[in-house]
Amino acid sequence: MDVRKVSRLLLGLALIPLLSEAAGKCERLIVTGSPDAPPYLWRDPANPTHLIGASADLLQHAAEELGIKVEVLYAGKRSQAQDEVRTGRMDMLLDAPLTLAGLNSLDYIHPPLVRNDYLVWTRKDSALHYETPADLHGHTGALSEKARLTESFDAFAQRQLTLKPQPGLTQAFQKLLLGQVEYVLAGRYAGMATAQTLGIADDLQAHSQPIDQPGLFLAVSHDSACNEPWLRGQLAKKMTELPASG
Repeated sequence: MDVRKVSRLLLGLALIPLLSEAAGKCERLIVTGSPDAPPYLWRDPANPTHLIGASADLLQHAAEELGIKVEVLYAGKRSQAQDEVRTGRMDMLLDAPLTLAGLNSLDYIHPPLVRNDYLVWTRKDSALHYETPADLHGHTGALSEKARLTESFDAFAQRQLTLKPQPGLTQAFQKLLLGQVEYVLAGRYAGMATAQTLGIADDLQAHSQPIDQPGLFLAVSHDSACNEPWLRGQLAKKMTELPASG
């Protein structure tokens, strides 16, 4: 074999990893998530088959820089959306809580897309003094059934706190204003949005020290055709860069 043939062979072998990587890059992601979690995610009133919100905007921004097309679609309530991704019918969840069970079917992208500060909300005229979770012992609170706490805090709350589950944050805040509970556990921005919508922002106080900080992660289905190292690595890089860039 002459030198030129050897050179072409070596060049071809060197290009194989690059060609494989290019071929493996995902060009389109079908994404879903919870349809009732403003300001992060909710159904688009103008196009109810799609979801909009801060989380969708962040992913669209990251994906555009990677040259990937993204569709954020409504797949039903939260449990239905999770099933669509677990089974691989959709590629990714936008707002997956990190759980041991989830690791069986999902690859989580670190760091989280959003870290959701859960605060203690009281009426402004409340005598309840809150600095640590221990201060809530002996007091009755409320929590939306849609809340997604960390597994460790959820276990603590079930053992140590008295919380009345409510269908949603609106009902929890109504219980608080009526004096039927002494505090509400709610996400910082979800609480702000709900209080403003209900016109009760001036009646409530959100204590600044978070009681829990669950992360909401991008999570790719094990069965997604797009679940490959290049995509996971690039998304992890973008999730690291976005907070630093503001």
